[in-house]
Amino acid sequence: MELRQLNTFCTVASTLNFTRAAEVLNYVPSNVTMQIKALEEELDVRLFDRLGKQLVLTAAGKRFLIHARSVLDKLDEARSVVHDNESLNGTLTISANEVICAYRLPAVFRRFRSQHPSVRLIFRSVPNQELKQSLFEGNSDIVFMLDEPIRSSGLAVEPLLEETFRLFAAPDHPLARQKELQLEDFHGEVFLTNEKGCPYRTMFDRSFEKEGIDSITYLEFQSAEAIKQCAISGIGIAFLPEIVTEAEVERGELVALPWQIPDLHVYTQMLWHKDKWLSPILLSFIEAAREVLT
Repeated sequence: MELRQLNTFCTVASTLNFTRAAEVLNYVPSNVTMQIKALEEELDVRLFDRLGKQLVLTAAGKRFLIHARSVLDKLDEARSVVHDNESLNGTLTISANEVICAYRLPAVFRRFRSQHPSVRLIFRSVPNQELKQSLFEGNSDIVFMLDEPIRSSGLAVEPLLEETFRLFAAPDHPLARQKELQLEDFHGEVFLTNEKGCPYRTMFDRSFEKEGIDSITYLEFQSAEAIKQCAISGIGIAFLPEIVTEAEVERGELVALPWQIPDLHVYTQMLWHKDKWLSPILLSFIEAAREVLT
């Protein structure tokens, strides 16, 4: 078993695509396929399954990934001890949901890349409810979550900035013309929200239930962009973070309704596994995130 095979396996496990993994590693795709096949033959187990066009880790692959990442982490740690780390090299896997990826992380990536151009960054867009598990399974080095303050015995959690959520509607929506809103004004309205299971959808439901509204009509989406575009079209009232709608509000395509959602405290938070070795690469990325987002 060779270290390059472990590195290739971990890269394929992160990208779940042989072609993208080859691009990251600067290999030809056939080289990646050959290395994975050799590794599977040596272990006498299948590490990946093809489900249609989708590549997925097998149960054995998930178990092996934890140990393969640990080996590569230890190797990085050993290298850092004997080398001058002014010029960092290596790979870092970052995961976040759609909103943080689109509106918060690009500036962080730009800052980090300007400081350490030789580091390969692999980004994985992951639903909010799966992000913590990606750390426990070793699929991500660091994740960013949009949620209420998180408490975890196994994860290090660092809140970076508070995000304000509002209700937004098209400027010609009947409620957009009112200077004040009462609870009864929302009866019969359609709310555009994320699907159940999303943390801030849960917060939205809880807030309105506290106010005595328990019969709400929803249109549910997986994408904040879809929610925003439907609100612009006048389909309903969007529940979104302000950061998502800044450009549309400035252009007059959306307006924030005069309603404050009570007891809603949501933060962009940075998390990593408490037992993970904080390599110079990871420490540098954490510092870049702090510089940009706090």
